[in-house]
Amino acid sequence: MKKLDLYIVRQFVSVILFSLIAFAAIFVLVDLMEHLDDFLDHGVGLLLIARYYLVFTPEILTLITPVAVLLASLFTTGRMSNNNEIITIKSSGVDIYRILLPFLAVSSIICVVMVYFNEWVVPKANHEKFRIEKVYLQQHHEGWWKYNIFMLDSRSRIVSIGYYDDYNNTAQKVSVQEFADTNLTYLVKRYDAASMSYDTTKNEWVLNRVIERSFNGPSETFKTVTSLPLKEITFKPYDLAEKELNPKDMNYDQLKRFIELQRKSGNDVARYEVDYYSKVSFPFAAIIVVFFGVPLSARKKRSGLALEFGISILVSFIYLLVIKLSQVLGYDGLVNPLLTAWLANIVFFAAGMYNTARVAR
Repeated sequence: MKKLDLYIVRQFVSVILFSLIAFAAIFVLVDLMEHLDDFLDHGVGLLLIARYYLVFTPEILTLITPVAVLLASLFTTGRMSNNNEIITIKSSGVDIYRILLPFLAVSSIICVVMVYFNEWVVPKANHEKFRIEKVYLQQHHEGWWKYNIFMLDSRSRIVSIGYYDDYNNTAQKVSVQEFADTNLTYLVKRYDAASMSYDTTKNEWVLNRVIERSFNGPSETFKTVTSLPLKEITFKPYDLAEKELNPKDMNYDQLKRFIELQRKSGNDVARYEVDYYSKVSFPFAAIIVVFFGVPLSARKKRSGLALEFGISILVSFIYLLVIKLSQVLGYDGLVNPLLTAWLANIVFFAAGMYNTARVAR
């Protein structure tokens, strides 16, 4: 069976590579036509446009990989079936489950690569893509500075920062407001500081040139201090550095910290938990579609490639539709976030196993 496995793998991989290149090229061309006016209006050169789409490619590949794997499994199996190769293999005593093994081996490797992409490559690439959009397409000033940051640090603490230098971990024009736990509209203490820096040796923030004001009913007391460590502040410098990141562009660790920070602040984290679990569940689509695609094309047809391509587009559309519908339920907290992320895979895996068992009979 080694030669047969290599034969299937070679055809399967070649179609996957061709599909990825073709789909990515179409995706880039469509996006380029849509944003060409923006590039021209802002005087963006060819080299920067090429760099923009170079860093956009990892996200594109992540989105189209399941479609490419599905199309490759349909086309490879369909071509073997039309050439009577599937019938010959089955007549030698090999069942459909054994034929699936080389497809599953390749798709499993693709799944692992996609998980790595979601963890390391896509977030970094999207960050650079966002930088290009911010600096060159929207004419924002680039720098290490982040302006007008507001943090709900805890249920009863609000921190506002005029601007933050994430290169030196220093903040300017800082205000910290503490409210009573029993009455969140009652201000009990306020700190106004000219600057704030992070002490890496003690892992705490230090306010500099501080006016500390305390409120007790109608009375108010205040004092001025040169330096004041404030251990109550729970966020870290990397939380501020990641403040402008979209949760979907964070890696696993960044998104996990973001979720914990939002949970401590009393915010609803169901949406972010769905995105977190989806980072692992979505790559598994490359394996799920094999159970669906190979048995579907194992029987000989006269329609050829056209039908295989149409089926792959239809199945991909239905898969994405199930994902979106389940996400709506998960975002609203109606369905467990973990179940929401895996629901489409569970449905299609069940359909694929049923289809495989039907063909095996």
